[in-house]
Amino acid sequence: MAKRKSGLVLAILALVAAGGAYFTWKGYEGDGLPDTIARGNGRIEAVEIDISARSPGRLKEIRVTEGDIVSAGDVLAVMDTQQLEARLKQAEAEKRRAEIGVQTAASLVAQRQAERMAAEAVVAQRKAQLDAASLKFARAERLMESRTTSQQQLEDDRAALAGAEAALAAANAQVAASDAAIGAAQAQVIDAEAAVEATKAAIDSIAAEIDDSTLKAPRDGRVQYRVAQPGEVVAAGGRVLNLVDLGDVYMAFFLPTAEVGRVAIGTEARLVLDAAPDYVIPATISFVADVAQFTPKTVETQAEREKLMFRVKAQILPALLKKYVEQVKTGLPGMAYVRLDKATDWPPQLSAGLVE
Repeated sequence: MAKRKSGLVLAILALVAAGGAYFTWKGYEGDGLPDTIARGNGRIEAVEIDISARSPGRLKEIRVTEGDIVSAGDVLAVMDTQQLEARLKQAEAEKRRAEIGVQTAASLVAQRQAERMAAEAVVAQRKAQLDAASLKFARAERLMESRTTSQQQLEDDRAALAGAEAALAAANAQVAASDAAIGAAQAQVIDAEAAVEATKAAIDSIAAEIDDSTLKAPRDGRVQYRVAQPGEVVAAGGRVLNLVDLGDVYMAFFLPTAEVGRVAIGTEARLVLDAAPDYVIPATISFVADVAQFTPKTVETQAEREKLMFRVKAQILPALLKKYVEQVKTGLPGMAYVRLDKATDWPPQLSAGLVE
């Protein structure tokens, strides 16, 4: 009886173990992963930046080589600025000439204002002469009534009065002419000042072009390859270098409809590169395409809809990239794993060797 009971217990344990193995195999689908972890083939990519010349010119110098790590603000290449510097000197000379023109125009305004003051003095003088002539003519008229002066004297006083009136009118016209001359001189000042501002703008523009002729790294990265060589003439917007932003590196891969619908932005992911299979790189989902990237020719059944593939990006943490900047390489193939359910633990093969 004891042997029979022992055999029964062993049989039950064997059935339990077989059942556990079966359900484990079903849960991990035979590849060691539960169905709550999606995976896809991908490739390491990064944001690429073209370092280009803003203005056409000859490439004078390249100060980096392919593969160099650069920091934001580092000088990468220098364009020949000989012609720009000549234009800058010309613009500075024109600025000095325009400033002299302002001074000349201001002096002319002062001269015209002095002429107006002189004209006003003449007006005052002519008014005094007119007043004297008016009094003398009035007195001559009274004397003529009493027959104590001659007709000739009266006519002379009348002519003197008319001359004084004409002289006052001429003096007033001279004042008006002086006002017009002052206005013209002030316009010349404004024109000369505008010329100064125009030359200043030209100097600033040329100085900006000279500054842009020094090509600097807009952010930290690695020089991927040269497009041009020193001595070559580069067109406006022509590429000189290609830079890889090592702070924005990710793996792009594809997931089918059934899995991508369960992936949210910020979902935890893990990357394993073919070149370093013993290391697991932590990442987060930063992009999920809202349109299928490639599909069958016709999509008419549920089975065909499940074949739709969507592009997904798993972003590597910037702090991790900065720590291992020397090891970051783009173009490396590998596998991306996405945890669709937060309650699911990462399997051992995706937990061991985690890069921190």
